[in-house]
Amino acid sequence: MIKRQIVVFDAADLAAESAFWAGLLGGTVDAEDDWHSVSVDGEWRLGFQLAPNHVPPDWPDGMPQQQMHLDLWVDDLNTAHEEAIALGARLLKPADDLKAAEGFQVYADPAGHPFCLCWG
Repeated sequence: MIKRQIVVFDAADLAAESAFWAGLLGGTVDAEDDWHSVSVDGEWRLGFQLAPNHVPPDWPDGMPQQQMHLDLWVDDLNTAHEEAIALGARLLKPADDLKAAEGFQVYADPAGHPFCLCWG
């Protein structure tokens, strides 16, 4: 039986990566030498493992290819976008139609891992 499920990101710069996700999720960082954890409201949400040779994926279809990504649903895309950019995200693909009832924009975190801010 699985007791806990945690997504773990590889990153060469653990401080930048964990601080980004803690800021985006409204959490806190617990830092060790080669492992950082992010908790939100006292619950462990993400892990970050030191990978000095980490190579970010070249999204959308370069080499190395993306192997996974997170979809994060937000109530206000403009606010979430500004927060993500201020924390160090890069916009990779703007939404096709910002006025659509549903959609997404693709970003990269500081280590280059793609994620989407979604609405609708």
